[in-house]
Amino acid sequence: MPKSIKEIAFVVSLGTLLSKFGGMARQLVIAGAFGISSAYDAYNYAYIIPGFFLILLGGINGPLHNSMVTLLADKNKVESKLFISSINNILSLILLIISFLIFISSDIFINLVGPNLTPEIKEIAVSQLKIMSPIIFLSGLIGLGFGSLNAKKEFFIPSISPLISSLIIIIAVSNFWINKETSVDIYELNLRGGVILAKATFIGALTQYLIQIPFLIRKGIFTISFSIQTKYSELKRAWEMIAPASLSSGMMQINVITDLFFASKIVGAAAALSYANFLVQAPLGIISNSILIPLLPVFVSLRARENHLKLIKKVHQGIIISSSSMVFLGSIFISLSSPIVILIYSRGSFNQNAIDVVSQLLIAYAIGMPFYLLRDLLVRVFYGIEDSKTPFRISIIAILLNLFFDWFLIGGTSPWGELSPINLGVNGLVYSTTFVNLFACILLLLKLNNKLDNLRLSKIVSQNLRIILIGLISGTSSFFIFKIIYLSHNFFDLLFKIIMSSGISLIIFYCLAIILKVDDIDSLNKFLKEKIIRL
Repeated sequence: MPKSIKEIAFVVSLGTLLSKFGGMARQLVIAGAFGISSAYDAYNYAYIIPGFFLILLGGINGPLHNSMVTLLADKNKVESKLFISSINNILSLILLIISFLIFISSDIFINLVGPNLTPEIKEIAVSQLKIMSPIIFLSGLIGLGFGSLNAKKEFFIPSISPLISSLIIIIAVSNFWINKETSVDIYELNLRGGVILAKATFIGALTQYLIQIPFLIRKGIFTISFSIQTKYSELKRAWEMIAPASLSSGMMQINVITDLFFASKIVGAAAALSYANFLVQAPLGIISNSILIPLLPVFVSLRARENHLKLIKKVHQGIIISSSSMVFLGSIFISLSSPIVILIYSRGSFNQNAIDVVSQLLIAYAIGMPFYLLRDLLVRVFYGIEDSKTPFRISIIAILLNLFFDWFLIGGTSPWGELSPINLGVNGLVYSTTFVNLFACILLLLKLNNKLDNLRLSKIVSQNLRIILIGLISGTSSFFIFKIIYLSHNFFDLLFKIIMSSGISLIIFYCLAIILKVDDIDSLNKFLKEKIIRL
């Protein structure tokens, strides 16, 4: 019996929630063991390229995953098996060559992504990149497998797989943290810790691929073949979707590369960006997967012109849930940034300087949360109607804009001095990404309006302005509620204050949404009830 959208959303939410808890535990251990030291700063540069491929191709809800769901939707078991094998062979060969090139030229690539790194950080990063370069090859296998499993209605294993990777890193880094000797030379300690972290990351990625094999075999779509047996027209259709979709969905990762390029002159900036970004990505990932994964098959099924009104209704509902959830969470992160960072990270090597830097970055990231998820939602709509070229073109423009604003917002450094009157430091890099995502959302909406009749852009804008106003009021409320709850600053009291102020703020947000007549608020209400009751 086919699974309903609610059942799929529940399975994905549960798996994603477990994975996010695992990811949070991983970040807690890394923060305690490394803080914003050279080892973790170097790791963020070394992981840029392998991570780009792993997130882009191997990630659930990534372009390869989404493309496979769309392309396998109308294929039987035999056709699916041949199609997956053919795509796998082509992609694996390409990625194997890239992995080898990265391995032998790791020092060159580290110099490219972090030209202003200190010699110590650069040397550690080169060693880490050599270890993690095979992840590039594994990313294609992971993405194809998980996309194939989702297309055949297997959702739990893909959504829980990051948990396995996190557990491996937690074990390895915890062992290093417990047994590290403070008397050892600081460089040797950072190098040893960095190598352990890189090895654990590689083993985690390998495990993500291995755990999917039994499930692929059970679904009858696992095969090892070195021939290409799919028709050329089918392969052409696949690459016409996968290639542009990869770049359009990879905008965030490409922006991360440009961000770290400019951040390389600020010691500790990469580590701080990673810690702040994780706090945003954890809840965002849960909500994103809960909304986007169940909706993608719906968009695919409604792409016929006679179903456009139903498609528009689903798009409106998706936008309201996305905007409402992200604006609310963003308002909490902004109003309670310091308490949240203290609660999550303040232990071990994570000192007061790290708290101050990460708190400011959390505010910057929170401002851009609604635009990030809305862009992802709109891109999935285009995937659903088999138009990956429009997001691709918009992504090209957005990447160039991000490059410019990264440079402009941190002073416009040049051989002739700083050419820009604005220098926001590392925060400027995050604000640049926020502006670029907003720009992408506007263009995607305009293009979608041309493709779908009666999209009602004015209604979408007015609804979102109301949601932002509600977010400002509820966020301000959470700030003052936190202040008036007088308790000590130990872990449990701080946790209680954050929960209480956030909970009351949520009630205020929901009540104001009803008063200001935000459309489809019942959809959000049902969405929240399902998460609370089932999880």
